[in-house]
Amino acid sequence: MLLAILAFIGVFVLIAAGGLLLFYREAMMQRVTDVVLQSPKRGPLMGTIQQTGISIGSMVGNLDRVVPKTGQEKSALSTRLARAGYRDESATRFLYGAKVAAPLLFLAICAASGLMQSAFIFAMASSLGLGYIVPDFWLSSRIKARQKKITSGLPDALDFMVICIEAGLSTDQAISRTADELKISHPAISDELEVLVLQQRAGRARSDAWRQFAERTDVEAVRVLATVLIQAEQLGTSIARTLRIHSELLRTHHRQNIEEQAAKTSVKLVFPLVLFIFPSLFLVVLGPEMIRMMEAFHNNFTH
Repeated sequence: MLLAILAFIGVFVLIAAGGLLLFYREAMMQRVTDVVLQSPKRGPLMGTIQQTGISIGSMVGNLDRVVPKTGQEKSALSTRLARAGYRDESATRFLYGAKVAAPLLFLAICAASGLMQSAFIFAMASSLGLGYIVPDFWLSSRIKARQKKITSGLPDALDFMVICIEAGLSTDQAISRTADELKISHPAISDELEVLVLQQRAGRARSDAWRQFAERTDVEAVRVLATVLIQAEQLGTSIARTLRIHSELLRTHHRQNIEEQAAKTSVKLVFPLVLFIFPSLFLVVLGPEMIRMMEAFHNNFTH
């Protein structure tokens, strides 16, 4: 039992350190923000934790050799990781390594809890299956969270671009300035706009860069924006007016979504009312009467 507990602690520390590695990019952005805003310096503890996360995370990344994979699967996973904000090549290796480390973690938990002894086959199959798919679920949640941030920050980005264009900047300069100004308030949309600017500076056509932007984020609002901007450029219409109209449409759509969610609240409350609240009310209201009826029947039939 002691050996199982030590194995569980070791695997847990391994996974936690790997998580620090994945969030190291956000920590770096926070450190840059602290320097810009002249915030107080942090102690050496955070740096030590980050360095430990890098070292142990590299060990987790080396476990990717155990998982069989093809070039197409690695390409699809790299696309999903990019949508979650992880564009480094080591992120792919780390995720495959997590698919090996997570089953070991679940096996250690089953061994420590004693489930392995009572239901060996079930514990083994559940640990291997859940451990293999949990990293994919985690990645999907990160993608959805990042897409939500991009969707919520897009209207503000468009408003800022309109201000820059009306102030006399070109479209490319407006995008670059918007990416710089939104690093703190909307880091997700700022990061994607920086990639868009780098692609245009590398020589990619503006329309292709916007299409890549839409494909990279996989957000419907960005796809519509890319289509609108490409059509505006081809037809020669005002970019600022197009961006302003699209920003208003996005805000209107967001407000309608909130109203829709609010309208669904009454329907969603039916299930907890029927399953939890109504039984409690029935028990409180009818419980004493049922007791009195049972006592009355008991007294009548006994006498």
